[in-house]
Amino acid sequence: MAVLMRALRLIFAVAFLACATGATAADVLIVQSGRSTAYEESVRGFRSAHKGTVQTVVLSDYAEVDVVRLVKEEQPRLVLAVGDAALAASRKVSQVPVVGLLAPSLNLAKRPVGSVSGVGVLPPPERYLELCRTLGAKRVGVIHDPDRTGLYLKRARQAANRFGIELVVREVRAPRETLARLEQLKGAVDALWMLPDATAVTAETLEGWFLFSLQQKVPVVTFSEQYLAKGAAVSLDVDRADLGRQAAELADSLLNGAASRSTWPDARKVTVHTNETVGKNLGLDLSAGVK
Repeated sequence: MAVLMRALRLIFAVAFLACATGATAADVLIVQSGRSTAYEESVRGFRSAHKGTVQTVVLSDYAEVDVVRLVKEEQPRLVLAVGDAALAASRKVSQVPVVGLLAPSLNLAKRPVGSVSGVGVLPPPERYLELCRTLGAKRVGVIHDPDRTGLYLKRARQAANRFGIELVVREVRAPRETLARLEQLKGAVDALWMLPDATAVTAETLEGWFLFSLQQKVPVVTFSEQYLAKGAAVSLDVDRADLGRQAAELADSLLNGAASRSTWPDARKVTVHTNETVGKNLGLDLSAGVK
């Protein structure tokens, strides 16, 4: 009975999606993991730059979606997978190119394989290293899970010497290990670099990051402006709409006959934000901004 019900739900989802997307095949099928501000901003950027037709399916709206079958029925020329869940659901699509967007698992954790391409979720690590150097930091602490951000940190290690920076790295495999790793960094670093690592950075560990910053008088350099109000000194934020535009440029090149290959260019447009109050408490003058 359970198998039958699952099959019926799948058939219903495919039939419903086919009706919802219409009879005319679109150039691009957008498979979106869920509904979030980040996803919506990037998709709007994609739509603004891509002049062809699109159809959108939001996976979280359905119990189950067979993307491979949907592609066979709707016959788009390309799939844009927005988010890790959407990319995972689209990996078996072989009829048309797949472009990933806001999918950190493939861009930060491991080197992409096959023909799946996309846009990175972060700027080059050199941008963060340059920022740390501007703050006067020579020993930069990083806490991360290799399974989530291993590839990106490998790139950072390769570039660190050029900036006169030593990366002091501690690995975690579970969020509960983060506070102990912070304890190990006491007296050993001049700054903390917070990566978008869902193992090291959680609601439960955030207080520990910023308590360390306050007690050790070292700034936290982070990837999102939202953490400035919590105690970070500087953030380097990507422009999510521009990520979508980058994805549109990549998609259009594939639609125009470029060979499908595994390429993930870094985010190209970023903005630096600072918390002057935090900086003052740490003995840093951030009033003139940080480049």
